[in-house]
Amino acid sequence: MPGRLFAVAALTAALIPGVAGAASAGPEPGQAAIPGYLIQSSAKVPDDASVSKPGFDAKGWYPVGSQSTVYAGLLANGRYSDPFYSTNMKNVPAGDFKVPWWYRADIKVADPAQRTYLDVSGVLSKADVWVNGTRVATKDEVNGPYTRHDLDVTKQVHAGVNSVAFKVYPNDPNNDLSMGWIDWAQTPPDQNMGLAREVVVRHSGPVALRGAHVVTKLNVPALDHADLTAKADVRNDSDAPVRTTVSGTVAGKPVSQDVSLAAHEKKTVTFPVIGIDQPPVWWPAGMGGQPMQQLDLTASVGGTTSDASHSSFGIRDVKAPLNSSGGRQYVVNGKPLMIKGGGWSPDLLLRWDAGRAADKLAYVKNLGLNTVRLEGHIEPDAFFDLADRMGVLTMPGWECCDKWEGQVNGDEKGEPWTEADYPIARASMTAEAQRLRDHPSVLSFHIGSDFAPDARIEKGYLDALSAADWPAAVISAASAKASPKLGPSGMKMNGPYDYVPPNYWYDKAHKDAGGAWNFNSETSAGPDIPTMDTLKRMMTPAELDTLWKNPAAPQYHRSESETFANLKIFGDALAGRYGKPASLDDFVRKAQLAQYENVRAEFESHSRNFTDAKDPSTGLIYWMLNSGWTSLHWQLFDAYLDQNGSYFGAKKANEPLHIQYSYDTRSAEVVNSTTTKASGLTATVELYNTDGTKKFSKTKKDLSVNGGGAHAKALDIGSVGGLSSTYLAKLVLTDSAGKEVSRNVYWLSTKDDKLDWSKSDWYYTPTSSYADLSGLSKLGAAKVATAATSAPGPDGTTVTTVKLTNTSSGKTPAFMVDTHVVDSAGTPVLPVSWSDNQVSLWPGESVTLTAAYRTADLHGSAPSVRVAGWNTGTQTVRG
Repeated sequence: MPGRLFAVAALTAALIPGVAGAASAGPEPGQAAIPGYLIQSSAKVPDDASVSKPGFDAKGWYPVGSQSTVYAGLLANGRYSDPFYSTNMKNVPAGDFKVPWWYRADIKVADPAQRTYLDVSGVLSKADVWVNGTRVATKDEVNGPYTRHDLDVTKQVHAGVNSVAFKVYPNDPNNDLSMGWIDWAQTPPDQNMGLAREVVVRHSGPVALRGAHVVTKLNVPALDHADLTAKADVRNDSDAPVRTTVSGTVAGKPVSQDVSLAAHEKKTVTFPVIGIDQPPVWWPAGMGGQPMQQLDLTASVGGTTSDASHSSFGIRDVKAPLNSSGGRQYVVNGKPLMIKGGGWSPDLLLRWDAGRAADKLAYVKNLGLNTVRLEGHIEPDAFFDLADRMGVLTMPGWECCDKWEGQVNGDEKGEPWTEADYPIARASMTAEAQRLRDHPSVLSFHIGSDFAPDARIEKGYLDALSAADWPAAVISAASAKASPKLGPSGMKMNGPYDYVPPNYWYDKAHKDAGGAWNFNSETSAGPDIPTMDTLKRMMTPAELDTLWKNPAAPQYHRSESETFANLKIFGDALAGRYGKPASLDDFVRKAQLAQYENVRAEFESHSRNFTDAKDPSTGLIYWMLNSGWTSLHWQLFDAYLDQNGSYFGAKKANEPLHIQYSYDTRSAEVVNSTTTKASGLTATVELYNTDGTKKFSKTKKDLSVNGGGAHAKALDIGSVGGLSSTYLAKLVLTDSAGKEVSRNVYWLSTKDDKLDWSKSDWYYTPTSSYADLSGLSKLGAAKVATAATSAPGPDGTTVTTVKLTNTSSGKTPAFMVDTHVVDSAGTPVLPVSWSDNQVSLWPGESVTLTAAYRTADLHGSAPSVRVAGWNTGTQTVRG
């Protein structure tokens, strides 16, 4: 399975609008990444110095790529079974990783008269570095995945083949400023020890050029002028003084400056300000384009190029003030923006695949989201290159619940800091600030997560950010904490992280809870059960049997935390609201309904409240966007990129122009997240009993809603008599030409979910009595006619068009009809971009859906379409 999972390449421009050419620009002139290594346990190597000598006998060592943890490398070499299936990973002997592991590679040096450097970062968690039998850095120096080291190895290398070796020490997130998995997933047996980023070999003349970047100042809100200030560090690494000319272009404008450097002296070159009228402004997706500018610099000595630098930057302005309610309000290029995003997870084994990252970011856009939050696990440069070009905003920061907050988190996990930790933390901040500062997709940096740093730690971070010309916001914590200088975070982390009913999200009365107010930095209703296709790929038949029969049983694919070890809270709610599942199929289909309605309500409530005068909702980060492995919780899409009820509930909620039901006011609202005012709209609400009888119908014409996230009440529904205990609500919004622009179907109950607020805990609020949605089981059968056609799309893609029609003669709707494109083996074609899915149709109604995907993912077969609804049965037709 891992081979199939990571064979996915980047979606084409047709699937990811605006991402053509989005791959990283590649190495700068004079540098190249070490393409791969041979690895072996130090327990099998008696002499450290010998490993890095040319000609060392590495027979029996394991080949790995340029970025690989130890476990990932051994897995790729066939040492272990698929860790994403069942409890295979649990059976891997952790003792194999209690000792250091060696990474060894040969590099060629063509001209030893040039200077040679090793650019090292991404080490989990520390390493000794050896070149040709000489140790050039110790684990006390190369410590932490975020620190960056520019190791001059000119004296150690010679012409021809040279050998480099890294002795990587075991990773311990509670004792190292490193990366851990908190309660997101089961931790890999090696705790991700290894090299998670590429090591780059650089060559230059006597003068090295480093840290080139551009400070941009955009005139806001007119956006009619920008001032660009380019800077770079020049360093003379020779034993004699030199005079260098640093020249190049900034956004196509020439710059040049002469600099005199004493032996081993470094200076920062600041070029004169370049003014640009009517600048090409970078916008988040949906608000404008994503033009990128280029910075090209060369340092020459005596007319000969010594070093060169090429990088990209964007022109944009980000502010994040506190509003009158104390919430953090992001403002991009002068326009307030509702942050709608999810918590990003890399692969569990930190395997980097730029194509797969592009696929996931394409899903972010397909979901109508605009942001991903990276709590630790800050991805390589190529990730932010993709985000820049795709217009997806990013919120990186340090992680909670381990050494990063050990000094300030009381008795929670993570050891208190020692004196040795402070310089590592500052070096980490320096390196990440320098790496991320020119990326316009980066909104801010969280220097705290669950806890804010104390004065000493904060000062180290802020000094590093200031020295790096950090252009974006700095946030003290993701929780409602304050640091001494930055003050309040303007965010809340009140949960929930486990099941709550949909009406929970509309609550504003409980200020220690997670309703739709303020900036909600991480929250969801917990479990997100995957599709049946994925469940069968990740669990044994016996495990699947336990899944639906005994939700209280521990689940390996949930979390290693005892709090989130099982599905009892979710299982109780599923049985209490929808009726006790009668089979695995019944459990899964009810789970998809529960997830759709819950995720939809979470996003809808926050979007509706964005422009409230009091306690507005300024941001929502769904916890989480995705999981790093095959999981039963915290994901809008699964490890195989399949899309379930959670996915389509979020997609529906985040339509640009959207009609929705508000659980708190029993009304229909229209939310306009586009940039322009919408006028001449017509809103219609109809309520139906489960036998198909229409009990209520109301229409509002000539409705107008301002853009930028404004909302307007369309219709009051109130109390309606004669409704069955479970009933359906159909909301439709049409434009001035009568074209349907939003359609939303709810399944509701005359009996409300009741929350026991007095017993709220940090991770959920108990439900004391459930809504009655069991009437859905009484829906009569409905017939759906399916017509599907496929045609080639651009750049190696296929577009399948599916027309669904409810051909029933009675009154019963075809409820929650799910459509999958499958290959000849019946396997879903993934990733895929659907225009809409999981739709409900009344008799005589039809809808046309489109799916775009890579033709290669059909594996040579013709596409088919599998259609399965709540009350329609399952059919598969050729597409």
